[in-house]
Amino acid sequence: MNRNKMKLNRRNFLLAAGGAGAFALVAKDNLENAPQASLAGEAEEKTGGYHLSQHVKKYYKTTLI
Repeated sequence: MNRNKMKLNRRNFLLAAGGAGAFALVAKDNLENAPQASLAGEAEEKTGGYHLSQHVKKYYKTTLI
C-alpha cells in the first residue's frame, strides 16, 4: 500500500507542476497584452469615437426607401 501511495504522490506532484507551468504561460501572455489593449482604448477616445466616413455614407444611402 505504501508503494501505491508513493506513486500517487508523484503523479499529483507532476500534475501540479504542469498546471503551474501552464498557468504561468497564460499569466505572462495576459500581462504582455494588457498595456497594448489599454493604449488602443485611449486612442479611440481621443478620436471622438464615431465619425462620418465614406463607407458609412455609402451604407446610409443603401438604407433609404
